[in-house]
This record gives sequence, structure tokens and C-alpha cells, in this order.
Amino acid sequence: MPACPICRRNVRPRADNPGFPFCSPRCKAVDLGKWLDEAYRISSDPAEDEDADESPALAEHPTQEKA
Repeated sequence: MPACPICRRNVRPRADNPGFPFCSPRCKAVDLGKWLDEAYRISSDPAEDEDADESPALAEHPTQEKA
């Protein structure tokens, strides 16, 4: 039987459990709160983050000629 990612209790099957894949709706709500509070983060390559910071409106288009 799988464990709840929040409290580590056993998780009942989906048919018997409205909070699946968590053990209860409470743990499901705790997990949602962590996402909304940005406690979970998806890591990325730092080089990609630098490129994302550059505004597309300020970046030169490669086919445009400079005046």
C-alpha cells in the first residue's frame, strides 16, 4: 500500500478515498497550500533563468537591421 506524501500514513485505494493520492482530503489540502505558498519549486538550469529575465520587447530580432 502506498504512503501519503504529506503524513506517510497508508493510502486507501482511489475508489474508497476522495483524497487520493493522499490519505485524506486534509492532506490533499495541505499539499495544495504548499503549492500556493510556493514551498515547492521546480528547479531549472541557471542559464535558462538568465535568458528568461530578458524582456522580448527589448531583445533585437535577428533579421532586423540596425539603424
